Amino acid sequence: MSKSLTQRQFLQLVAQTSEEPLMVEVASAEGCYIYDQKGKKYFDLIAGIGVSSVGHRHPAVIDAIKAQADKNLHVMVFGEFIQTPQVKLAEALCKTLPDPLEVTYFVNSGSEAAEGALKLAKRYTGRFKMISCIDGYHGSSHGALSASGNEMLKQNFRPLLPGFQHIAFGNVSSLDLIDFKTAAVIIETVQGEAGVRMANKAYFKKLREKCSKTGALLILDEIQCGFGRTGKLWAFEHYGIQPDILLAAKGMGGGMPIGCFISSKEIMSSLKQNPILGHITTFGGHPISTAASLATLETIQNENLIDQVAGKALLFKKLLKHDLIKSIRNQGLLMAVEFESYEVLKRIIDRALEAGIITDWFLFCNNSMRIAPPLTISEIEIKEVCQTLLKSIEWVSKNPLSY
Repeated sequence: MSKSLTQRQFLQLVAQTSEEPLMVEVASAEGCYIYDQKGKKYFDLIAGIGVSSVGHRHPAVIDAIKAQADKNLHVMVFGEFIQTPQVKLAEALCKTLPDPLEVTYFVNSGSEAAEGALKLAKRYTGRFKMISCIDGYHGSSHGALSASGNEMLKQNFRPLLPGFQHIAFGNVSSLDLIDFKTAAVIIETVQGEAGVRMANKAYFKKLREKCSKTGALLILDEIQCGFGRTGKLWAFEHYGIQPDILLAAKGMGGGMPIGCFISSKEIMSSLKQNPILGHITTFGGHPISTAASLATLETIQNENLIDQVAGKALLFKKLLKHDLIKSIRNQGLLMAVEFESYEVLKRIIDRALEAGIITDWFLFCNNSMRIAPPLTISEIEIKEVCQTLLKSIEWVSKNPLSY
């Protein structure tokens, strides 16, 4: 099939991240749907990789963006001027969190949130040893990649930051590596790119106890699993603990770029001196993004979307039954549908895309399909999308590859 001018320019002029981009030429998006330049409608079953938590172009988010755009855009680097959208969002976030998590540092992405949190932990503790998890994912910038725990992703970018040790997620005995030299343990509350992996309450309780005993800071990465995705606003609420530093991004922006790390006033204050401006960002806390984020949070709360997550996830699991499906792992609407192999899954994903369903696999679990729809998805839409997925799965089942 011949490519349009824009498609050719995309391949020639825009940096590529893989050899096989999806090549959907976007014209518009609304709710759970993306429309291409030819008018074809796609159901976004992954919410732009967990970003569009209240759907594409939610009216409340659009209104907030337009209202702020009529006032001002960027005016100063983060932390100098008093900007109402930042203050209001920080206040709203504080109200959702237990003491002493009350101070928010706004950045532009999840990777930036991880970078800032790692620096904060080093600065506050005066230590440099870091613990993270095998197959954990915290971003692709230098420090965040160092924290991530998959060698396939890291091997061609070494040497990375020193001082990191990686432990098995959910393994209590491995927590013995946390000691009085450890600055922080950075861990996803629910592992995302590993294919939606959960630990139990006992593990998280031991983790919290070990960090408290040694003075290591506990950094919980909720970049994928926060903002209502798991059926709680914050995934750590499932486990009866709280972090010293909390990371958020993706679903918090309603489609706008934003991230943050949140901690106590005592810990966060260590970035103010020795050196002054020890961690700075030009665009962090951008007024458009913070206004959009506040509207997103208020929409999640006002539309009671979190209370609907468990029922919607259960409906997915009830409907997605097929011999090719080996298992379904989930924490709320962060779901992984496992198949025999990547080869089988890739054909299903491609067939589903032809049928108008956008889905994906996981970086460190390429035999599992990612399902993370907008939280606004309706039961009718779940039934429709599952029916289409099952048709794609059945087609692959009846048309196996011949070697």
